[in-house]
Amino acid sequence: MATYVAPIPQVSASRAQRQASGWTSWITTTDHKRIGIMYMVTTFVFFCLGGVEALMMRLQLGAPNNTLVTPAVYNQLFTMHGTTMVFLFVVPMFAGLANYFLPLMIGARDMAFPRLNALSFWLLLAGGVVFYASIFFNPPEAGWTSYAPLSNANFSPSGGQDAWIYLIHLTGLSSILGAINFYATIANMRARGMSWGRLPLFIWAILTYSVLIIFAMPVIAAAVTLLLTDRHFGTHFYDPANGGSPLLWQNLFWFFGHPEVYIMVLPGFGIVSEILPVFARKPIFGYKAIAAATVAIAFLGFLTWAHHMFTAPIPEAILVFVMLSSYFIAVPTGVKILNWIATLWRGTIEFKTPLLFCAGFIALFLIGGISGVFLATFPVDWQLNETYFVVAHLHFVLMGGSVFTIFAAIYYWFPKMTGRMLSEGLGRLSFVLMFVGFLTTFLIQHVIGLDGMPRRIYEYDNVGNLHLYNLISTVGSFILGLGVLVTIVNVARSVKVGVVAGPDPWKGNTLEWFTPSPPPQNNFDVIPVVRSAEPMKDIRREVQRRTTGADATGTATVPSGATQVGV
Repeated sequence: MATYVAPIPQVSASRAQRQASGWTSWITTTDHKRIGIMYMVTTFVFFCLGGVEALMMRLQLGAPNNTLVTPAVYNQLFTMHGTTMVFLFVVPMFAGLANYFLPLMIGARDMAFPRLNALSFWLLLAGGVVFYASIFFNPPEAGWTSYAPLSNANFSPSGGQDAWIYLIHLTGLSSILGAINFYATIANMRARGMSWGRLPLFIWAILTYSVLIIFAMPVIAAAVTLLLTDRHFGTHFYDPANGGSPLLWQNLFWFFGHPEVYIMVLPGFGIVSEILPVFARKPIFGYKAIAAATVAIAFLGFLTWAHHMFTAPIPEAILVFVMLSSYFIAVPTGVKILNWIATLWRGTIEFKTPLLFCAGFIALFLIGGISGVFLATFPVDWQLNETYFVVAHLHFVLMGGSVFTIFAAIYYWFPKMTGRMLSEGLGRLSFVLMFVGFLTTFLIQHVIGLDGMPRRIYEYDNVGNLHLYNLISTVGSFILGLGVLVTIVNVARSVKVGVVAGPDPWKGNTLEWFTPSPPPQNNFDVIPVVRSAEPMKDIRREVQRRTTGADATGTATVPSGATQVGV
């Protein structure tokens, strides 16, 4: 039987104080928590850069026949924005969250390979620096998908396209090394008693995310290597005039690109699955179903890449297969949404900011999923593929599915990382501005697309209501940006003057809440013993039982400094 000990609080605090300080200690660190913080700060900076690029594009499109930017600059902004959000923000931000919380949630003291973990971060940073250095000579203009022949040497002779290729290689290698590390840590370093059936759902999501990266990233690495040889070494893999095929690029890119969609949303699903039961004050509904749905989505994600190529010359029999598989992948996603709603149903709900962002995510992702069913029907896709309807769908799925869950994670785990609470008032204001701004920006883009406005254009004629629709979308984008700015102010303010959080401010369910806030360098003095999928409830019950001599309901707070569990 487990024996719960409340040690002297100064023990872990003194160990934390002995950690090296100063900026050089951050450069040389192998501590997973510091590496996680560096990931999160770096990727959020790139997120802000990508957001500024998006606002500049929306300003250009806010009026017909606008001349704010030239066609070349618009193409560069479009390429930089999409590439930044996909490769420099969403995927590595989830890697940063996993770096910080994965060892804490499974009861480990660090990642399996700490030095490899540090290398992963520095490769990411190098990729971002190389990519953004291209603004000083000539940024890439071929779009974030870099379709051939737009990306070959004839259409894109500048070094900006080469910088894009190097970005893919460096960030891809960073992701692969990080994924191997996550997998090895989860497989080999779980606390005693943490079986696969007791893993936190966020860890299930990171495990699946890691497997997807390991299988998908080498494909895009091969694709950009062939592109590099086409550009500089006289090969013609994508040149139809010399026996190559642009379709080869599309197949390779989207064989990576469609799993990449789930690489960008599955960790968000895991975050929502952790936050909802905490603020509903009841267990997650259908733990096994959510875990199984996560694995099913990953498997099916590799079968549906061609639905991004419905307008390419592909036999109709293949189109029918891809259409049906695209429908089928909605089933496990629907299972998750139903389970999340069932978790909230009749719960004792506390409407804190993390829960608001999760609820906003469910609404936005559901809209994106419904529009995705339309686009998965290939005759419909033939009509809508090159319109703003696709832009709207993409942002509902990726921004609704990733950014809102990332902000939920920031508000949920900020107290653990800093020991301070974020302001609830500013948090709710940020959510309202982001939610309203997002809907104002992208919901109307469905109408813009149905009215026939092509995507990837930098100007348009004043036909019908296109001016009004685009003006509304542009205003919404600035409301959205203001919401992000409120969170930045909230974080900057709360780091110094936020309310002291304590070790377990939310009465969470997973082991990261068992440590002080912020956690000491070694995480745990003694590794806890796990006896269910909600180990913190068990620990609180046992602490209160031993403190009061009576059975508890699991709502007691762990005493400050209670950071050890002995066997």
